[in-house]
Amino acid sequence: MCQQNETIVTQFLLLGFQSVYKLKALLFTLVFLVYMIILAGNILIVTLVSTNHHLQVPMFYLLKHLALVDLLFTTNIVPNMLYIILMEGGHITTTGCFVQYYVHCICIYTQSVILAAMSLDRYMAICQPLHYSSVMNPKLCFQLAFWSWAAGFLLIPCQFLLIFQLHFCGPNVIDHFFCDFAPFLKLSSSNTEIIRWQDFTISVLLIFFPFLFVLGSYIRIFITIFKMATTAGKKKAFSTCSSHLATVSTHYGALVTIYVFTKTGDSLYENKWKSLLYTVLTPFINPMLYSMRNKEFRKALTKLTHIMR
Repeated sequence: MCQQNETIVTQFLLLGFQSVYKLKALLFTLVFLVYMIILAGNILIVTLVSTNHHLQVPMFYLLKHLALVDLLFTTNIVPNMLYIILMEGGHITTTGCFVQYYVHCICIYTQSVILAAMSLDRYMAICQPLHYSSVMNPKLCFQLAFWSWAAGFLLIPCQFLLIFQLHFCGPNVIDHFFCDFAPFLKLSSSNTEIIRWQDFTISVLLIFFPFLFVLGSYIRIFITIFKMATTAGKKKAFSTCSSHLATVSTHYGALVTIYVFTKTGDSLYENKWKSLLYTVLTPFINPMLYSMRNKEFRKALTKLTHIMR
């Protein structure tokens, strides 16, 4: 509880990017354009996969859910970030802050599990091609997508029951462009050790274990590719998983950069800029990786373009 001489904090001040506000017009324009491309690209993926029967295959079914995660993820953060850039800072209620972080967590965890499910699809396609159709059936694809979303929704509320009980009695300034875990937890006057351990445990379950699964799948995939007799066969096999591998690399590369390889003294300041990697850059890259590199997707896009003319 707050003491009599302390003020109960009901809202936080997000500072955003104070060091570059002299260039806020340029920063706002760049972020806005990237956000529009993210919306257009991911909505296009969802539309094409949902309406084109040639794309009704496991990989694209899971890709559609990955696109939905990216849409939710960026829309949860970027519009408010644009407002903060434009106004050189912005307020958010404590409840709004917690809800933003809740949605942020669900998206991060769901994306990690979906990427693991997609690695299973690539493993079956390359390492067990004769069993691919029987294993990667519509029922399993639905279950993989369902549990990718459900895992976060089921586990995160345990953590947020404690987060909503935190007390904030002092500073209310967060040097960030959204309500990330470390910045707002640092301002709490309550004991946060249990919450930190809960966050660590959930992250191990929904980020680290899926990463190990992806890593194990690709070790088997690469072993299988290297054992192939022809160079053409190796190239074809590698091309089927290259887009997913690039997405996995950007997703986990950004998370590792932010939460592992960060200097202690400048952690909050550095994380603010590094967070742009996975809040803007990764969702921006994902549609391009799949749409531009996949022949079936390009055909579906060309067909849609002709219909709209």
